[in-house]
Amino acid sequence: MSPVFGHGRLRLYLLKLLEESPRHGYEVIRLLQDRFLGIYSPSPGTIYPRLARLESEGLVTHEVVKGKKVYQLTDKGRAELERRMDELADLEEEISASAQEFARGVQQDVRQTVRSLREELTQAAREMRDQGRTTAWQAWRDSTERQKEEWRRQKGHWREQGQALKDEWRQNWENAWRSVRTADTATGDPQLEFEQALRRFVEDARQEAWGAHADEETLAAARALLEETTERLRTEIFRRRIDEG
Repeated sequence: MSPVFGHGRLRLYLLKLLEESPRHGYEVIRLLQDRFLGIYSPSPGTIYPRLARLESEGLVTHEVVKGKKVYQLTDKGRAELERRMDELADLEEEISASAQEFARGVQQDVRQTVRSLREELTQAAREMRDQGRTTAWQAWRDSTERQKEEWRRQKGHWREQGQALKDEWRQNWENAWRSVRTADTATGDPQLEFEQALRRFVEDARQEAWGAHADEETLAAARALLEETTERLRTEIFRRRIDEG
């Protein structure tokens, strides 16, 4: 038994609780826990044998309600309680003092715990903030490096693609004019001489276009000029010769 109760004092307090109201054993245990703020929590093995002893002495009696024994004080029990009222008053005063002292201790512990928790949270927040700054800075640097690397890769890809297109165009052009080149040594053939002039014109125009990085407006003007030149060749040169022939 807890040292809260000296010899016979738990017996006296049980009479006090039953004088307040009829109760079953579990309710008695719960009330003792509440009044001592949990620092005293008697077991059923402590309470039920004492209730049975009080009943055997004729101080309490019980009736079964919904399968539970509900104890209540007898006249004999009330008489003993009245006879020990002074002792009961001292006991309740001691219980109250013990509860207050315990409450002060709990309050101090709670304050200390809260203070420690606040300090820990503050430190944790500071560490997280510092870590967050470092992590954010590192993440930014990593992201920047990744972006730079991607840009370099794309530039290299575009350069390779542009060069591949140029090489392909050049190869196709060379294949298209191969027959003309093989006839370059021939002389006195106006058709071949025109083909050679036309090839040089196309090569020169192509080189200019590649080197100029022309925009859409410039390219549109170039196309218009080519179309105009084609039309003039058809109508003013070749058409005239056909008519003359």
